Amino acid sequence: KRPTTSDLAMHDAIVVGGGVVGCALAFALGNQGRRVLVIERDLSEPDRIVGELMQPAGVDRLTDLGMANAFEGIDAAMCYGYQIFTPTQSTHLPYPQGKTGRSFHHGRFVNNLRRLASKAPNVELIQGTVTSLIEEGTSVVGVKYKTSEASKEAPAAEGGNTSEDASLVCSYAPLTFVCDGCNSNFRRIFVDQKPLATSSFVGLVLRDCKPPKPEHGHVFLANPSPILLYQLSPTEARLLVDVPNPLPSAANGDLVRYLETHTGPQLPESIRPVFLEALHRERPRSMPNSKLHPEPHARPGVMLLGDSWNMRHPLTGGGMTVGLSDVKLITNLLKGLPDFKDQARIVDIIHKKFYPQRTGYAATINILAGALYKVFAANDDPALPAMREGCMSYFNTGGICARGPVALLSGLDGSSLTLVTHFFAVAFFGVARVLWPFPTLSRLRHAHRLLSAAANIVVPLIMREHVLRWVPVLCRLLGLVKKEKK
Repeated sequence: KRPTTSDLAMHDAIVVGGGVVGCALAFALGNQGRRVLVIERDLSEPDRIVGELMQPAGVDRLTDLGMANAFEGIDAAMCYGYQIFTPTQSTHLPYPQGKTGRSFHHGRFVNNLRRLASKAPNVELIQGTVTSLIEEGTSVVGVKYKTSEASKEAPAAEGGNTSEDASLVCSYAPLTFVCDGCNSNFRRIFVDQKPLATSSFVGLVLRDCKPPKPEHGHVFLANPSPILLYQLSPTEARLLVDVPNPLPSAANGDLVRYLETHTGPQLPESIRPVFLEALHRERPRSMPNSKLHPEPHARPGVMLLGDSWNMRHPLTGGGMTVGLSDVKLITNLLKGLPDFKDQARIVDIIHKKFYPQRTGYAATINILAGALYKVFAANDDPALPAMREGCMSYFNTGGICARGPVALLSGLDGSSLTLVTHFFAVAFFGVARVLWPFPTLSRLRHAHRLLSAAANIVVPLIMREHVLRWVPVLCRLLGLVKKEKK
């Protein structure tokens, strides 16, 4: 009798990618008694310039999963909220009492997650490059991967079947999770859309930096787009400069000149010297700020999670929160299954429970990131600077006008309706500034352009995230957005 893939399977699940989401997923599944194989292309310490600030809701999710000690021993800094700066004023937005975020060196944090995952029961973490998914009919039943010849600590997984090529191994499992990040090699197999990036973050590490508001995230509303600053450790801080595409060339020195002549003068004098020191000490590194709206897929035996499936602008630091929330949700939904062999049932769980239950929360974080970036950049519509000023006035009002947006930013409030309510309240604050001290025909036109600009920011995001479908209809009825052509 020819063995089936079910007979060959030595694991309940295979996780492609050993980053934040992959490790958290493996840890959760392993502690449920599932046999999990994690295949990571490179087990050395990652070196990235994003994924370094986790919002309070992300910290809560990591704690719920039992991995809060991943923050230990890496000099992680506490984060108690945000300070937002314009050239003329600043606003303090503290997190709710008792809630804190964390900021850290991404690589050290991921290394801790990998240690925790590898020590979890039933989890095997190996170094290897997944070259393809193994398909049987319409189902994915495993993966083919190459082991790393450079690492003796990365043997083939137990139960893996070596093919004709001695370095190529086939491993089988009834469920494969693709968590291979923003540069996913397998995304295109399941979804049609591609990540879109209109800007890049350029990052530097500032040594001996004393931030204006210690243990807080900083947002400088510079021209043409925002600059972020947060602590990586007690003595280091990360500066991220959002640079619209096309990115100046680093090879011929244009990028350094741009940062020195354009970014430096817009920074507070207190951090300008350490910024210039870092600029000439290290090579500025860049990373595209990609967005990718989640698109459901229906292949039995496989599921995309994390940045391989859903991305948003990293301005709000919501990526890890969404990823960890998805891990918590899907592992809870699968918890009651005796095994993962009934693929029809798993597909049913993913489509009828996972997608609907995660949509509202994830959409809120995704929409917030896209909308806030558009308002803070305010460089592609003459009406938007007034909205940015309205945003600052709204925050400075205090009370619910500050608490509400912070709850959304921190991931503690996942209501899309709350988000849209605050967004249009900000727009009306901008309208009030435009009409002051009394309305004129010119000011009324300006006010309408501002409301139209606000609607044209948020409506496309709402439509792509498939929430609050009545909002686009209302905006069209009010003449704020153009009706789509059929």
